[in-house]
Amino acid sequence: MTGAPCIFGKVPQGPRQHPDQPCRPRWQSHLPAEWRGKTVVPQSFRVYREYEVPARRVVGRDRLGEPCFCACDYRLIELRSEDDDDLYPALTYGESLDAWRLLDGRWLVHRRLQPYGDEGDLVAALSLEERMPR
Repeated sequence: MTGAPCIFGKVPQGPRQHPDQPCRPRWQSHLPAEWRGKTVVPQSFRVYREYEVPARRVVGRDRLGEPCFCACDYRLIELRSEDDDDLYPALTYGESLDAWRLLDGRWLVHRRLQPYGDEGDLVAALSLEERMPR
C-alpha cells in the first residue's frame, strides 16, 4: 500500500500512521452546505479496499472512536468493443454512498447510483437514517 493513491481525492496529511490510512478523504465534498455545522467532525479515518473488484469503504471516527462518517463505492467495469478489435473498459454499473452522523445521532445519507453505467443517468438521493449504512 505504500505509495498508493488517495481513494477520495489527493489530500496527503504528513507522515502515514497506518498502512490502511494513505490519505485523509475529503469527507465534506458531497455534504450539502446547510448541513455542515450539524455534523460530527471525524478525527481519524480507516480505508478498507476490495482487491478483486473496484470497491472501497472509508470510515471516519470521532474523538471517542465512534463512527461519524462513512463513504463507499462500487464499480462494475466490463470490456467493450465497437469494432470487435479494440477493447476498452466501460462502466456498466456504479454505486456510491456518503453518510455523516449528525449532532442529534441520526445519519444523513447521500446515495448515488449509475444503474446503466456510462450510458444512463445518475440517480442521487439524500435521506435521514437512524443507523450508519452498512
